[in-house]
Amino acid sequence: MNAPVQKTDAQWQAILHAKGAEPMALQVTRHAATERPFTGKYQAHWADGSYHCICCGAKLFDSDSKFDAGCGWPSFCQAIPGAITRIADRSHGMLRTETVCAQCGAHLGHVFDDGPAPGGLRYCMNSAALDFESGKA
Repeated sequence: MNAPVQKTDAQWQAILHAKGAEPMALQVTRHAATERPFTGKYQAHWADGSYHCICCGAKLFDSDSKFDAGCGWPSFCQAIPGAITRIADRSHGMLRTETVCAQCGAHLGHVFDDGPAPGGLRYCMNSAALDFESGKA
């Protein structure tokens, strides 16, 4: 994916370090790693605010779209329009839909069609790919 914001791994690492990102953030966002379930700082986080890409700061989700899917990762039923790009993911012998930040191409997680009504989507995200801003935007 050719995202509008392009940087080297070294540049992303410096940005993530300056933001105090989780140690696994570079591997998750730039190399599509996945954090272990039930370990991410936003998995059981329920404050009002908005979730942003840890790399570039693009707003991805509002807190009112977050729900407890019981899967071990932060789950959202609706993304900010235009914030996320979907990519077919055929890794690990299965077909899934990867989600990446539309601005910088950071791997965020995957989206599944087993979410709540009305949209029926579950954006299953890695906490290490997210940053949180308190309060309603």
